[in-house]
Formats: sequence, structure tokens, C-alpha cells
Amino acid sequence: MAASGAVEPGPPGAAVAPSPAPAPPPAPDHLFRPISAEDEEQQPTEIESLCMNCYCNGMTRLLLTKIPFFREIIVSSFSCEHCGWNNTEIQSAGRIQDQGVRYTLSVRALEDMNREVVKTDSAATRIPELDFEIPAFSQKGALTTVEGLITRAISGLEQDQPARRANKDATAERIDEFIVKLKELKQVASPFTLIIDDPSGNSFVENPHAPQKDDALVITHYNRTRQQEEMLGLQEEAPAEKPEEEDLRNEVLQFSTNCPECNAPAQTNMKLVKSGGAVEPLGTRITLHITDASDMTRDLLKSETCSVEIPELEFELGMAVLGGKFTTLEGLLKDIRELVTKNPFTLGDSSNPGQTERLQEFSQKMDQIIEGNMKAHFIMDDPAGNSYLQNVYAPEDDPEMKVERYKRTFDQNEELGLNDMKTEGYEAGLAPQR
Repeated sequence: MAASGAVEPGPPGAAVAPSPAPAPPPAPDHLFRPISAEDEEQQPTEIESLCMNCYCNGMTRLLLTKIPFFREIIVSSFSCEHCGWNNTEIQSAGRIQDQGVRYTLSVRALEDMNREVVKTDSAATRIPELDFEIPAFSQKGALTTVEGLITRAISGLEQDQPARRANKDATAERIDEFIVKLKELKQVASPFTLIIDDPSGNSFVENPHAPQKDDALVITHYNRTRQQEEMLGLQEEAPAEKPEEEDLRNEVLQFSTNCPECNAPAQTNMKLVKSGGAVEPLGTRITLHITDASDMTRDLLKSETCSVEIPELEFELGMAVLGGKFTTLEGLLKDIRELVTKNPFTLGDSSNPGQTERLQEFSQKMDQIIEGNMKAHFIMDDPAGNSYLQNVYAPEDDPEMKVERYKRTFDQNEELGLNDMKTEGYEAGLAPQR
């Protein structure tokens, strides 16, 4: 792990020299700590390493941290005091996600250049206005900003320019012209679009307006193609023999897992609440007018494809965030409050003026809603139609709740992977060829 944190492909780079025996591992709850400038206990691990630029010993620093709204990462930095060479990169400490993710950011002002960005090795970066693309696995992962991504691209293009000019290469002049265009982007003379497409699902772009919705940022989760699976080194499992079906509806299953907060070993209890995983013919949109504290006891089933919106707080929670949950309305609202208020980009040196105040105001209003002191609308929108909110007046209609069934758009079907799904005549395609 230390070697990969200090090695940059191609010269110059750094390689880790043999190190002494590692110290005993820290307690699980101290392995990955949230990024915070006020956390004095969060110190990087330092390892003496070999600099491949001057072949003297430099220093590699490793920091294990976690980002709410994102996940655990390893930040590594190498520096050589002899020649001045340095290199910084990040690696995801978690597994490859079930779906890929695509961030489409409309950069309109200089403030957008300061957005925090986590870009992994497998992420491709595109700027359509310049027909510019940085392919996947052509750069190491980085924890940076939008401006830092562009600066890094400029540095990569300028690296071999002296040799091209010395050889009177015709491409040198064209690259110089393109570098000028990239530098103009940093001034945001005109709006442009930045797209980060990561099949592993481990990249991230900050929403500086959290907990409010970011109109300039579109996040799309998608199913990977076979080529992307192969690129990530994922091998298709051989089909297993079909086991005998068991009736698990009345059983509580228990299996070992790790705690998502401290990574310590734990036990998870699971009860099957809905059989199958089919997508309903129509999407479901449930709107509840919260009028008093008794609404907090309503049972709620939120699927992974369900988004949540609270218009009075200008808040929207995208699908896949918080995953699927079977809880109460109070339980989900408390999970949302905890998720939003632990955003590291609103704390310490990364925060912008006013962000902390907005989060405190959001937390206070959320507490008022939970306590029944503030009326609000709670909206669940599930394109797959697999979410549910209890009607306490059943079998009569609930005067405070509205349930709508709607036809999905093309984009919603695309995100659910339905547009390319063959549901008719597929048996013929599976027939053996003779």
C-alpha cells in the first residue's frame, strides 16, 4: 500500500524502500476518521521512501480518512527534500460499487472552480466544449478541486513540449494553442461543462450548497457494460446450480459484516419484507403533508431507487444515497439530518463563509419537523415503484397523503437499465445453435 501511494507511472517517480516492522494496528474506530482541520489526533503515517528522480530518500505520508456523502479513502503524498519532487494521489479504500457514476457539472462562475473533487484511477474526465478527454487509467487518483484537475491536465500537456519544440514537431504549436484554451477555462470567461465518468462508482464532486439541491450538478448512476467490467478486472462468475427454493418470509437471517461507522466486526439481522426485485410497470410518487409529531411513527420502506425531497427546506436526497431502508419516518429524517450535518466540506479549512450557518439552520428546522413544531411536505419519488409509506387511515384514504402513479421517462428507464433489457422473444436467443 505504501509503494502504490508513492509511485507515479513513468519517470520521475518514487518507490518505497524497505521499512521497519510495522507498528501494531490502531483500534478500528481510529482507522478511518472524517476529514477535519480541528482533529489533532488525525495524523498521517510517514514512511521513508526512495525518490526515483534523484535516487535519494524522501518521505511518503499516508492518511486514512472517510468522507460522508462519499466513502473511505487513502490519501498519499510523496516529497523529496533533495530535488524538490513531490507527488500526491488518492486511492479508494472501499470496494467497487454496484453501479458506475457520472457527474456532469456546469461551471458558470469562479466559485465552481473551488469545488472539491475525488477522481479515482478508473475515472475519465471530459470537457465537451473543447472536445477534450483524459482517458481512464491515464492518471493516478487525486483529491483536488475543479481548478486542480485543469491545472493537472495543463502540466501533463506541457511536460514534453520542450522536446517537441526542439524536434520542430508540428504538434507542438497545436498543443500550445490548446493549453491557452485550458488556461482560459480557469478564468471562467464563458461557461463550460465538466464530466467525470467513473465505472467503479468511487469518484465524487462536492455540492457546496448542501443540504440544498445543486442545480449545476447532475449525478447519474448506471449499470456497467461488459467492457467496463473487464477494464475494472471484474470476472463474470460461473453460473451455479439452482438451489432448492426456501421460504424465508418468516425467518430472520443473520450474517457477519463490518460496522459502516467504525469498521469493527458486527452482526446484521435481515428480514425479508418484499419478495423478488421486479420493477413495477409505473413509477410511484408519494407526497405526505406532515402536520404533527404522530406522523413520525408511520412505517416507511425506501428502496435504493427512491429519491426524497422536502421542499420547505429546499432539500433533495438522490437515489442510492442511504441505500434501501425499512424504518419509520422519524428514523429516515434522523438519518438524513446526520448525513447532512457530517459533511466534511462544511467544516474546517474547506468550508466557505455561511455554510456552517446554513447547516445549523437546516438541522434546527429538521428537529422542528421531527418534533411536530413545523409543517412540511415529505416527497418520495421512486421510478421503480418499490417504495411505501404507511396510510394510518387504511382502508380509508389518507387526507394528508397523496400517492401518484406515473409513466417513467426515457432517462429514468435508462438509469434503471430497462431500455436495453430484452423482455420479449429472449427464449429464441437462448436456444442452442446446432
